[in-house]
Amino acid sequence: MKVSKVLKGNLDGKDVFLYQLCADNGTSICLTNIGGTVTSIKTADRNGKIGEITLGFDDPMTYADPEYLSCGFYLGATIGRFANRIAGGKFTLNGKTYELETNDGENHLHGGSGSFNTKIWDSEDFSSEDRVGVRMTYVSPNMENGYPGELTVIVVFTLNSRNEFIINYQAKTDRATIVNLTNHSYFNLRGEGDIFDTNVVMQANNYTPREDDCIPDGTIESVKGTPFDFTLEHRIGERIAMLDDGYDHNFVINGNAGELRLAAEVWDDETGRKMEFLTTEPAFQFYTGYYLNGKYSRGPLKFNQFCGFCLEAQHYPDSPNQKTFPSVVLRPGETYSQTTVYKFGIK
Repeated sequence: MKVSKVLKGNLDGKDVFLYQLCADNGTSICLTNIGGTVTSIKTADRNGKIGEITLGFDDPMTYADPEYLSCGFYLGATIGRFANRIAGGKFTLNGKTYELETNDGENHLHGGSGSFNTKIWDSEDFSSEDRVGVRMTYVSPNMENGYPGELTVIVVFTLNSRNEFIINYQAKTDRATIVNLTNHSYFNLRGEGDIFDTNVVMQANNYTPREDDCIPDGTIESVKGTPFDFTLEHRIGERIAMLDDGYDHNFVINGNAGELRLAAEVWDDETGRKMEFLTTEPAFQFYTGYYLNGKYSRGPLKFNQFCGFCLEAQHYPDSPNQKTFPSVVLRPGETYSQTTVYKFGIK
């Protein structure tokens, strides 16, 4: 196991680094402290050939380019303060209503523009015999993007000898606020083309139905008899035509939130690559890249519509405005904590 660090530039007086985490079996993960972003994941196929399985850029400075940021793709980024959507860009906490930017139609998305994916995080690498990683820290000031409280966020990215990519999140605040963090990596296990033939099994018997603007209607329903039923194996493209914008839905994970448990397993028959997705979060957003438009690419993979899928561990969308959903409130003296694992293998 080894970790390397390369200085790639300077933005706003802060150094920009590209880190590479390498396992002895050839798996490698690259990260930049711009946005706490996963820029690359490479794993072996069934023949031992190492290949790229994520969407991203080799030059980390691209993640700070205003034109790229205006596209709202969030390739590999750490998302906060609140992942997913908040209806109307408003929420009420302790009797006070807070107004946020409406950057997704009439709603607030992924913390707004100038959110965590645009910040230069403090970063430090570490290594041991069986693991390597990077620890990133960002302090979000009180009322940044409309959110109350100074929020200190620590995200630790680790690659271990068991071929697990682990993301640990912690956050503390000095006054009551809301927090919902995730990673927005897009995966393509074949490394090129669309993702329609990717096989999926989810440990999710329920989902939260949504309106056309992706805001939940407040109910939790069974996936049985719907195109959201992945409790048995289905290909992504098998029923996607039944949905206007592909999959961009919140799935409720079976079991107890707070416990690390399997949420989904995905694999590609052609390459044999497999990925298990585990998390302590209550849910995850399954997104199939409907809004990718081919403007960006890396190598042979052009980032076209449906060329990557996301498994974003998080709380339910619009939780601050839905009393029956699990709470996303963080108070002084409490610690927000989340663990997500992507485990790579061969099927």
